[in-house]
Parts: sequence; C-alpha cells; structure tokens
Amino acid sequence: MKLQDYLDLEERYGAHNYKPLDVVLHRGEGVWVWDVDGNRYLDCLSAYSAVNQGHCHPRIVKAMVEQASLLTLTSRAFRNDQLGLFYEELCTLTHSHKVLPMNSGAEAVETAIKTVRKWGYQVRSIPEDQAEIIVCQNNFHGRTIAIVGFSTDPGSRNGFGPFAPGFKIVPFGDAEAFEEAIGPNTVGFLVEPIQGEAGVIIPPAGYLRKVREICTRRGITLILDEIQTGLGRTGKLLAEEHEGIEADLTLVGKALSGGLYPVSAVLSNTEVMSVLQPGEHGSTFGGNPLACAVARAALKVLVEENMIENAAAMGSYFLERLREIRHPMIREIRGKGLLIAVELLPEAGGARRYCQRLKDRGLLCKETHDNTIRFAPPLVIDRNVIDWAIERIAGVFEESGDGHGK
Repeated sequence: MKLQDYLDLEERYGAHNYKPLDVVLHRGEGVWVWDVDGNRYLDCLSAYSAVNQGHCHPRIVKAMVEQASLLTLTSRAFRNDQLGLFYEELCTLTHSHKVLPMNSGAEAVETAIKTVRKWGYQVRSIPEDQAEIIVCQNNFHGRTIAIVGFSTDPGSRNGFGPFAPGFKIVPFGDAEAFEEAIGPNTVGFLVEPIQGEAGVIIPPAGYLRKVREICTRRGITLILDEIQTGLGRTGKLLAEEHEGIEADLTLVGKALSGGLYPVSAVLSNTEVMSVLQPGEHGSTFGGNPLACAVARAALKVLVEENMIENAAAMGSYFLERLREIRHPMIREIRGKGLLIAVELLPEAGGARRYCQRLKDRGLLCKETHDNTIRFAPPLVIDRNVIDWAIERIAGVFEESGDGHGK
C-alpha cells in the first residue's frame, strides 16, 4: 500500500475527530520513527509525553511480552501477583500512601473527582450533592462529559451539553483568585503544574507553594494533574518537586507505561483514599497484571537509566539553542525540562504550517492553540540530536522569511 491508500482508508472509515499531519508511521525506536515509505523522523511530541522512555524501549517490551505469555487480565474480582508490587514500587518512588490504578488519564481525573467529593461529604460534612471543585481557565484534563463541562476551550465543550454542576473556574497562576473563589462547599482544587495543551503555560514562581498553603489552611484537597508533566518530563520525577510541595492527590498516566499500554493511577494520601469502599468505584482493566508489569518496567528504566536527569540537562540545552533563533514572528520561547513551546505572533499565519514544513525536513511536532509549536521529545534525546533538530527548526524559520513563507 502507498501513503495515500492509508490516508484514504482513514478518511473513509474513521471518525473525523482528529486532524493529524499526513504522515503514516510504521515503526519506532528511541527518539526516531519511520513511516510506511521508510522515511525517518525525529519524534518531538512523544505521543503527548506518553513515550518519555523512547519508542519500544527493549526492557519495557520484554516485560510486556513475558507477562503477556503468563496472565493478562483477571479483573479485580481476584488478586494478581503484579498488583501489590506495582503499588509498593510506585508509592515508594512518589512518596504516596495509596494508589488507585485506572487506564486512561481521563479516568484518573474522574476517579479523583469522585473520591474528593466523597471525602467532602464524609470528612468535611458538606451537604449531599453540593460539593464544589475549583479548576483553572484553559485547563485540559481529558475528554469525558464531566471534564469538558468545566473546560473553557469552545472546541472541547461546544455542542456537548448539558454538563454536570459542581465546578468553579479561576485564572491559572493567580493564587489570590483561587482563595477568593473558595466557598463553604469547596472540597478540592484541580490544577496542572504546567498547562501543556494550553501551550506550555508556566505559572509564576511560588504559585504552587502558595496554593498548597491555602489548601492546607482552608481544609481543601490539592489535586495535581501530572498526567503530562509527571514522570520526568519537566526534569523532575513530578513537576510539583520544582516547588518542594506534595499534593493530596496526584494523577499520573501516559509515560507510566512508556507508551506500550494504557495505564494511569491516582496517588493519594491515606485520609482521602480511605473513603472509597468495595463496589463504589473500579475498572475491569484497571490494575490488570499486564498493565502492572509494563508500568513497573517503565518506572525502573526511567530511574535506572537517568532519564529524569537527562530531561533536565537536555531541556536546558534545547531551550538555549532555540533562543539562538532570531525571527520576527517568534513571540516567546518557554519551557521546563523537555516540555517546550515556541509561541508565534498571530501574523505568522498559524503554527501548523511550521509543523508541516518541519515534517518535510524529518521532524515531527504539533501545534497547539493555533499559534504555538510544542516540542516534547523522548527523554533519551542527546545533544547531537538536538543540534540536528535545531538545524531544521532554524531552517524552517529562515525559509519563512517574514513568517508568511512562499
């Protein structure tokens, strides 16, 4: 089959809920992927940070194959020999008390919402069905009906109502606005340490520390969505570590499996998680032995192969090299670790055209919020590959001249 044959099949049979670049990938290894015609590309998206450990990491693949030949699924009606080991290793690594495993990031968010509401009713004596959770403008926490109900992105929420009540929206990065929004029925604050989908928006220094202090003082649970920022992406195991805090609930996913399998988890203190009783929440696939074995291997290689430290060092180098590019259409270059954004001025004509040109030069990245290019390569990237990428990124900007290209 030719490239166009694959594109035609997707167009004919698939729902049109994505707008991918026209590249059809067939194979991946480390930071590189190859298309069906054998062309090689540098992956600078990492499946939205799900492939932090690099594509098809051999140790994770080995764990997956070995476990797949033994036992894949039992449901939580029975115990399996991988679950407790996964719990212990994940809790030890993240200094958590309890773990509740799920599959997708959105499921982890939904789990946190349910758990914190129940905690509010049982521990805080909030009137039944009146619990309120505060969230931030420009958030991205998933695509379920409850989650898009508190999104401020029109493309995420328009046409999908009615929505569940119980959420209040405040500006991101404004601790004072958060505290002013707290009411008698507020049970939690759900926030991303860095807003990835919004364009790698980094809050002011000290924001999370202030939020942590407010939540502690006001008796509110702090829920950090680290599904994209966690597991090494920002140069720390969890992004909360940059400000020396610990959330009451931390949500992880994506790279928890190294991109081989859907695995997510809610990390919690004992007090909040203890409100859940048998039968009140669960998942057929959540905590299955295959998922646990894969996640255990993914965590091991992340730590043992120093990928977190590499993310910090290579992230600083990538930012340094990007800032050498001088172009009138670049509004700002920002990032933390290997979560990096190049924001363009509106006059540039949109970021997608730059992503398409980079694809033609062998580098895959994705626009977000129209005017921002996000660069988030696997954490195994090295200086030589970054130099290779910078040549192509600089070349695309040089080619575009005043930002409108030819």
